[in-house]
Amino acid sequence: MEMDSPGKATWLRIYIGESDQWHHRPLHLALVEFLRRRGLAGATVLRAVEGFGAHSKIHAAQILRLSEDLPMIIEVVDDHDQIEAILPEMSEMVQEGLILTMEVDVRLYRHRNG
Repeated sequence: MEMDSPGKATWLRIYIGESDQWHHRPLHLALVEFLRRRGLAGATVLRAVEGFGAHSKIHAAQILRLSEDLPMIIEVVDDHDQIEAILPEMSEMVQEGLILTMEVDVRLYRHRNG
């Protein structure tokens, strides 16, 4: 994405589980590295405190629980063509989850030089 350029972009949201893996590595880490290698503008990983998915099993952060499988969300905003180009490979990586795209209006995008 061009800096300081408002306009249309695509918002990508990927819903996965904390315990999901890709080649024996946490899937969220593999996805962020994949997105970086492919030159996307940036990615943010959010760890939810509770949720449920297709199996309707509730996953929640509880003090006494030793192992977690909390919901994870990876968000990316970039040009439509950039997002479309990565979707086939990303779909292979996400064995169970949800991938959404939505057109959004970018009002401001800038970063510090350096």
